[in-house]
Amino acid sequence: MAEARFLPPPLERTQSAAAPGGVGLVAALRLGFLAVVLVFWQLAANAAPGGLFASPFEVALALGRLAVGGSLWPALGESLSIYLAGTGVAVVVGIALGALMGMVRPVGRTLDIYVHGLAATPRVAFIPLIIVLLGLGFEAKVLVVFLGAVMPVILNAYAGVRAADPDLVEMARATGASHGRILAHVVLPGALPFLVAGVRIGATIGLINTVVAELYTAVAGLGGLLALYGSRFQMAEYLAVVVVLATIGVTMTEGLRLVERRMLRWRGRE
Repeated sequence: MAEARFLPPPLERTQSAAAPGGVGLVAALRLGFLAVVLVFWQLAANAAPGGLFASPFEVALALGRLAVGGSLWPALGESLSIYLAGTGVAVVVGIALGALMGMVRPVGRTLDIYVHGLAATPRVAFIPLIIVLLGLGFEAKVLVVFLGAVMPVILNAYAGVRAADPDLVEMARATGASHGRILAHVVLPGALPFLVAGVRIGATIGLINTVVAELYTAVAGLGGLLALYGSRFQMAEYLAVVVVLATIGVTMTEGLRLVERRMLRWRGRE
């Protein structure tokens, strides 16, 4: 049951969403929903006591001040470097380990229970140990991000490789193809929807863990700005940083979705 959380959407839905009419409809619905959110946000700001909750306009002004004042860009650069490093390593290690578990069944059956156990364990529990081992610097934060992002990648790669068509694998073996060629040309292309879904989920969790790492280790980056403005009750600046984090998450998710569509179209032409 635990694997079901990481399974990708059906291929037909992914492809139908890429149709020109479907893209325009989805964009219009998203903009409409954003407008509704902004309206309710403004109403909540009007109803709240003064200084307790910032309106969308106040948040936009605060975001402009942070950008012009220069405090946003160093924090953004530091958070992105930690996020991309931890997530990138997680993708490489997760696909390699998941593929190994799927191709070599004894390895998969041995490690399966431990991977699921680690996936269910809050990564915050490891932060004191990580600080003891690596201190409060860049490496410690990258490890926190890695531990969060790698689990869904491993589980999806494992599930995708296990779901490979046995007939195609057997045909490839009959032609004398090596294990490496079978993995690269038969198994991984078939597991592509699983892999992209795992990377997408891992990237989302990695962004969350980036903020957690910055809050629990040396307070810096966007997480440090959240701690600073939250302690001062500067809600406009605080929510501006939240908007930046949400924008990063949306950008990564949509970018990976675009990569998924292009790779699925390429696979369909094979």
